[in-house]
Amino acid sequence: MGGGGQQTEPAEPGSGKAAGVYTWEEVQKHRNRNDQWLVVNRKVYNISQWVKRHPGGSRVIGHFAGEDATEVFAAFHPDQKFVQKFLKPLLIGELVAAEPNQDGNKSAELIEEFDRLREQAEKRGLFQARPLFFCLHLVHIVLLEALVFLLLSHWGTSWTMTLLCSALLATAQSQAGWLQHDFGHLSVFKKSKWNHLVHKFVIGHLKGASANWWNHRHFQHHAKPNIFKKDPDINMMDIFVLGNTQPVEYGIKKIKHYPYNYQHHYFFLVAPPLLIPVFYNYNIMKTMFTRRDWVDLAWASTYYIRYFYCFVPLYGVFGSLALMMFVRFLESHWFVWVTQMSHLPKEIDHERRQDWLTMQLQATCNIEQSFFNDWFSGHLNFQIEHHLFPRMPRHNYQLVAPQVRELCEKHGIPYETKTLWQGMVDVVRSLKTSGELWLDAYLHK
Repeated sequence: MGGGGQQTEPAEPGSGKAAGVYTWEEVQKHRNRNDQWLVVNRKVYNISQWVKRHPGGSRVIGHFAGEDATEVFAAFHPDQKFVQKFLKPLLIGELVAAEPNQDGNKSAELIEEFDRLREQAEKRGLFQARPLFFCLHLVHIVLLEALVFLLLSHWGTSWTMTLLCSALLATAQSQAGWLQHDFGHLSVFKKSKWNHLVHKFVIGHLKGASANWWNHRHFQHHAKPNIFKKDPDINMMDIFVLGNTQPVEYGIKKIKHYPYNYQHHYFFLVAPPLLIPVFYNYNIMKTMFTRRDWVDLAWASTYYIRYFYCFVPLYGVFGSLALMMFVRFLESHWFVWVTQMSHLPKEIDHERRQDWLTMQLQATCNIEQSFFNDWFSGHLNFQIEHHLFPRMPRHNYQLVAPQVRELCEKHGIPYETKTLWQGMVDVVRSLKTSGELWLDAYLHK
């Protein structure tokens, strides 16, 4: 195989020998489930046998089979030299010299300018975390939980006190969710192993969830946001239809699992109240047991031991369970609105294999900056910057935002910022629009 007139045999996977030269057309033929190649910095790698051992999960790396993965490689890996030792045995060749660095119709100028922007951000120290910021964030979570226990111990478990403490616990859980997100993205410590360890503590001990479950799910979302069959966050199990493409496809095929033209109404009964207490709880537990992830299960167990130790003497077993579910019911509303207002109203479609900047900007938008919005959303009001630089500590998003906006304006890429209220309203509006598209296609096409 080869291009440019050079005929060479590909090296055997695992040999570490670069024996072949390939065109993009040849690379793109290897994007099947059991036959996967990808390109990083013009080097061609056969990941077919290794993909299941990928620490970030097989799906996230498999989503880039048959295409250039240089940008996502740089976005996700803090120590690229360390990762090279895993890539070296998979190397089978490189691109033909005449082939461009990027595949498809991607803009070489845009990719180069964004790469320079990332390098400038690194030189400015914007990938360096302030430990005090994250320590104070952890302290305020612990203080909220301690305050709940003190209030209930002193004032009793009346309905009024229970409702107040439920709101405080939901606040602590939501803020712990944003904190585990920081460690999960390796954005706090320089060494990945410390981020992984504290991530397991925060998501396991403070929230009763699984770090591995979160990693394998969330990194897919970042790698291919708002792309069907690749972003698990838009896998709605046929309960909702999203964007402008899926509703029409369902309508033409006469698919009607639910009355989608009313989805903007039943959304309030399904998504915000049920996502965390029902779907996520079940999925997390199922994943830990089926994958025999005993380490994450042990960490999650410490949360439940601590929780029941504190609340069973106050509420009894069934009362404690009811309190837990109510707190997660409240947290779920918080989580759904914050995460969906930056993604759901944006473009949702099938794979189009775009460059990193274009793909992320089409799938994300920002919410106006303020002290409350920063705290309320865990700085995910800077969703654009977070998606472009997932390893960047959140307190630095606002420092890189002006340069991102300038680059987008130069290349005519919309950089959208909304108020908090508008972001929430647009979630419902987008569901209504999608439902109407489905109904029109269902009735008339």
